Amino acid sequence: MKNKYLLAGLTILMMVLFAACGGTQSTLSSGSETAKSITVTGTGIVKVVPDIAYINVGITTQNESVTDAIEENSNQAQIIKNELISSGIAEEDIQTSSFSVYPQSNYDYNGIITNTTFVVNNNVYITVRDLNTMGELLGKVTASGANSIYGISFDVQDKSTALTQSRELAIEFAKQQAEEVAAASGVKLGEILTVSVYSNDVPYIVSDSYGMGGGGYPVSATKIPISAGNYVISSSVTIQYVID
Repeated sequence: MKNKYLLAGLTILMMVLFAACGGTQSTLSSGSETAKSITVTGTGIVKVVPDIAYINVGITTQNESVTDAIEENSNQAQIIKNELISSGIAEEDIQTSSFSVYPQSNYDYNGIITNTTFVVNNNVYITVRDLNTMGELLGKVTASGANSIYGISFDVQDKSTALTQSRELAIEFAKQQAEEVAAASGVKLGEILTVSVYSNDVPYIVSDSYGMGGGGYPVSATKIPISAGNYVISSSVTIQYVID
């Protein structure tokens, strides 16, 4: 996996704490002695290429008979499942995420029900481990009768290396900022008083909904163009130094 580094714009928070009147004081472990300090914050960002994707596929059927509506939906879902398995998706990576049945009535101008049908919604959560097949897979799914695709999200299975790298970058830049601030202020850095770390990862989303209002019919295609983009992993480190 190739990692690309982006050194984020660093936010510098400089707090020079004086023991003089009105200044904020930081107390060392001795209890009675106060120390001047500088607090800096550095951010490190790492971009990695996603290696796994998740698709939420919807199958909607409607019939005056609730039994027929459920049967039609189940048959359609089975066709899609068979297509997914034949395309190399493992059965354990095909999971029903939600299933609902509800009546839908039509009314005349007097508010009287003219007819009632039953709507069945079946959403299937698919894990795709070979992103090279994504476009072709979506084409097959829509051609097999999927009514809606409720978004595609990309992820990275192992983030540990990228998280370590982002923390190292954040610490490196926080230290650099502390040295620059200390030099500009005419003071010397001492020992570290406190360190706090926050990490975050943000997936790249292709779309929130694919179809017409979540219930429309997407256009079937042999291969739908899909771009995985990058997965952003960031860490922020705040370090407080004693200054002389």
